[in-house]
Amino acid sequence: MSTRVVLVGAQGRMGRFCAQLIEEHPDFELVCRVTSDQSLPAELERTDPEVGIDFTRAGLGRKHGEALLRAGVRPLIGTSGMQPEDDQHLHELALELKLGGLVVPNFALGIWLQQKLALLAAQHMDQVEILEEHHIHKTDAPSGTALDTALQLGQALGRPADQIPVHSVRLPGLHSNHTILFGAPGQILLITH
Repeated sequence: MSTRVVLVGAQGRMGRFCAQLIEEHPDFELVCRVTSDQSLPAELERTDPEVGIDFTRAGLGRKHGEALLRAGVRPLIGTSGMQPEDDQHLHELALELKLGGLVVPNFALGIWLQQKLALLAAQHMDQVEILEEHHIHKTDAPSGTALDTALQLGQALGRPADQIPVHSVRLPGLHSNHTILFGAPGQILLITH
């Protein structure tokens, strides 16, 4: 029996990519593709999915995650622009409703490795800044990936995430680049993805 999936943001670049992956996988059934001109609650009621994947415009992840949870659907939020307070709100709501869910700032294995290497480096070098570069159409700055990295580094260093400087660049020709810069007397360590 396959898992019933609703895809929110189905017409976007990531939405189209996810739709193809879901349709090719025998363990999943794409029961609905929700676009911006449709009512998410109405589509959830009509199609009765088990899992909802959200890849919409930056800033909509919290609203969509809440709608999914309230409909009894386990959310996977991949939308950028999620703030720590948005994550906390969805976490508390998921606990209250006894549902699982994930907010994933970045799905790249390389970013996960970059963050793990940065946490190792932070044990030895505590002066750190983050540089994130994206195309000019990316609406949030800093990116969700940079915010998540700052949060993890802040926790490792025992300071608030907003004390980890993040520099955002939006220029034509860029796609998605993240660099974590560590500095110590006479040396610089760059971890770049």
